Amino acid sequence: MHATPQPRRMRFGAFNVDLHLGEIYKHDIRLKLQGQPFRVLALLLEHPGDVVTREKLRQALWPADTFVDFDTGLNSAIKKLRDVLNDSAEEPRYIETLPRRGYRFIATLADIPLSAPPLPAPLEVSVGDKPRVSPAVVSAPPAKTRFASVRIPVFLALVVLALGAGSLVLYRSSSAKRASRPAIKSLAVLPLKNLAADSSQEYLADGMTEALIGRLSGIHDLRVISRTSVTRFKETQLSVPQIAKTLGVDAIVEGSVIRDGGRIRVQVQLIRAATDEHFWSEAYDRDLRDVLALESDVAQSVARKVEATVTGDERAKLVAARNVSPEVYESYLKGRFAKKNSRADVEQSIAYYQQAISKDATFAPAYLGLAVAYEKLGGALRGVPPSEVRPKVLSAVQKALELDPDLAEAHALLADVYIRSWQWTDAEAEYKRALELNPNDSATHLGFANWLMCQGRMDEALAWSRRGRELDPLSSATSGSPGLILFFARRYDESIRELRSALAVRPDDAGALWLLGFALTENHQPAEAIPILEKAASASGQSPGVLGGLVRAYAKAGQRTEALRVLNELKHRQKTGYLPAAAFVDAYLALGQRDQALVWFERGYQEQAGFLQWLKVHPFYDPVRDDPRFKDLLHRVGLDQTR
Repeated sequence: MHATPQPRRMRFGAFNVDLHLGEIYKHDIRLKLQGQPFRVLALLLEHPGDVVTREKLRQALWPADTFVDFDTGLNSAIKKLRDVLNDSAEEPRYIETLPRRGYRFIATLADIPLSAPPLPAPLEVSVGDKPRVSPAVVSAPPAKTRFASVRIPVFLALVVLALGAGSLVLYRSSSAKRASRPAIKSLAVLPLKNLAADSSQEYLADGMTEALIGRLSGIHDLRVISRTSVTRFKETQLSVPQIAKTLGVDAIVEGSVIRDGGRIRVQVQLIRAATDEHFWSEAYDRDLRDVLALESDVAQSVARKVEATVTGDERAKLVAARNVSPEVYESYLKGRFAKKNSRADVEQSIAYYQQAISKDATFAPAYLGLAVAYEKLGGALRGVPPSEVRPKVLSAVQKALELDPDLAEAHALLADVYIRSWQWTDAEAEYKRALELNPNDSATHLGFANWLMCQGRMDEALAWSRRGRELDPLSSATSGSPGLILFFARRYDESIRELRSALAVRPDDAGALWLLGFALTENHQPAEAIPILEKAASASGQSPGVLGGLVRAYAKAGQRTEALRVLNELKHRQKTGYLPAAAFVDAYLALGQRDQALVWFERGYQEQAGFLQWLKVHPFYDPVRDDPRFKDLLHRVGLDQTR
């Protein structure tokens, strides 16, 4: 007995799907849906009403050697599929999301007989807002005038029919052409090339790239990849379709910058990702004083060409520009793109920003850059306690917002400052304002995810973290963030999987190694954690935070002598320079010395240490949660209530 063959053609709503040919039609128009998005749809259609798990999708559609990119690939495929179906995750008509489980096709599905022809829908054409007029019944004219009265109307009718047929053909042709080119809902701006003979002018191309990303990121209708990810393609040999596939975007912006004395020339082009079609190119030649207006013009042109929906407020921000002297702009860019690997590097960038401000005290981006640099100066690796630099950060970022209230990055940085000073309500408001101004900034997504995590709202935090990863898929920060949240949520197995996936791409990522060591330790695998934390210590320049975690791993593995050796190393270093209290808290808790740990908790409070933001959720602190001193500290940092 042979099984009944599965139908190759199916219908739901206004859509017809041919599984054999890999085609989908809406009415009589073929839609652009290929590759993984179509394969996801096919698998859902083969199991209507049933949950198709994420694991089943992975096994069926993604080879084992691409497992590390599975989340990004599946999320991108589902998004493209929903875009084509005009479906919504919040109010689904066709595809329902079951969080952390998978997806389900929920519409009524009908088979189409294999012998059936295509099912075109009637084509309606409306012209303007003119009402439709039904033809009237007209009495026949008298016989003696009938011949004359018929000749002219028949001729006119033939002309009208011919024109109408031609118009219909043109309309159908243009409609089909538009339908074959799906809407551009996402793009990446690749690093613009510096064509100047002087390589020291590289910062000018970097600045133009960042400015275009920043301006386009303010459009809610467009997903724009963050600069961290696109920078990886600065010297790439990959083709545009390969880059677009990696980043999951519909279009690519690329171009070049060259400075000639006091003038700047920018060449930009738009490329459709799927076909490698260059469908727009423009050159801009301006005085360097007009560089901000040039950035505005290019961003507006790109937005028009991709047909993004731009609101009035978004358009106003796109247009906004002012003159800036070349000297101010150069100092600002040198500060922005200076190396920041050491304290000396950071101090040099501060000097550049201060030069820009001394020449133009009204240039808001310079104050923002200064605030970011001061923020980087604080911490163990720079040797400066946070309490010393935080007032400078706050002063600079507030000045930036005074000059330009619409600087999204400034609102996000202010939110970070508020978190570290435990102003939770103010921090939430600033994050939301930053996201309103720039819905595409991955760092703000991660910042808000951290705020939610600090409150114990883990599922929401995880969702925001993963959105941030979609915007910056190649960043170490975004790849590690879900693992951090899962660690704090005590979902250690999931955290370990996330972090191993991140390390498969970046094996020497100190942050991911650090977190993986923590997760393994808490998952009762300290022996596996030790070599990973040792590698993290080496990769991070012997970070005190990593060493504190290493003390914990040694203690949990029963290697108390080694744990005390690392603790003594921390004590020795603390005599000669600043070390964060968190390292000693972790070490003393691991060794069971609760009183000493609480002494260092208090020291962290006095220096406004960043680790106290996680007081409510950190697994390491569970042994002292019932201690009145810890409860008092939790109250003082405003985390003793559920928000």
